[in-house]
Amino acid sequence: MRRAALAATTLALLTASIEAADAAKKKVKVPNRYDGAWSIEVVTLDGPCDRAYRYGVQIRRGEASYAGGDFNINGRVSPSGAVRAVIARGNDSADVVGRLGRQGTGNGTWTTTGVISCSGRWNAERRG
Repeated sequence: MRRAALAATTLALLTASIEAADAAKKKVKVPNRYDGAWSIEVVTLDGPCDRAYRYGVQIRRGEASYAGGDFNINGRVSPSGAVRAVIARGNDSADVVGRLGRQGTGNGTWTTTGVISCSGRWNAERRG
């Protein structure tokens, strides 16, 4: 009887350990130092796109989002500050690359991938 109880306890502990290891293997999104509200200025340097815009972008756990509804952002900020994103509105989209810095600023470039060919730069400032 004692052996059965010991075996059951050992099996339960082993099962719990395996489940904990499986949970640890799954990617858990953690906050990064760039999380928060950012003001992004987008400037066209080449092409017929509008000259400049300013948007409020929220970064949460390294993922960028925009609440304005005019376009969609599918973007990430790595823990080192590297930015990679695609901004889309309808059939038009722009590839965005750059870097955010620890001082609460950042910059980079963008290039459209739709019918209209434009490119430019962007600047960012942390707002919160």
